[in-house]
Amino acid sequence: QVQLVESGGGLVQAGGSLRLSCAASGRIFSINVMAWYRQAPGKQRELVAAITSGGSTHYDDSVKGRATISRDNAKNTVNLQMNSLKPEDTAVYYCNADRVLLYSSRWDYDVWGQGTQVTVSS
Repeated sequence: QVQLVESGGGLVQAGGSLRLSCAASGRIFSINVMAWYRQAPGKQRELVAAITSGGSTHYDDSVKGRATISRDNAKNTVNLQMNSLKPEDTAVYYCNADRVLLYSSRWDYDVWGQGTQVTVSS
């Protein structure tokens, strides 16, 4: 069983910075893509940033230039550094692993963390 646990959310003023972290646990051999999504009240969950096991990254236009996603394959962790935060960044941020290969040769798909709240005050 793979679990993702996020940390690092909180309340920050507009213009400030936050670093979100996510750690995957379990008998993990490898993880394909790790990503951060967010969901604001009354809105659909949306992709913020993603990173492949090889380090290729993708960012939503709304965070380009303000966010940096990084991962440590050996530790099965992914981080999201967000700068110049705006009130519209307020949301619950979720960590996701799309395909996880376990040492048992079993695959787990579309694994989600429990989410961490980010609130940006104006």
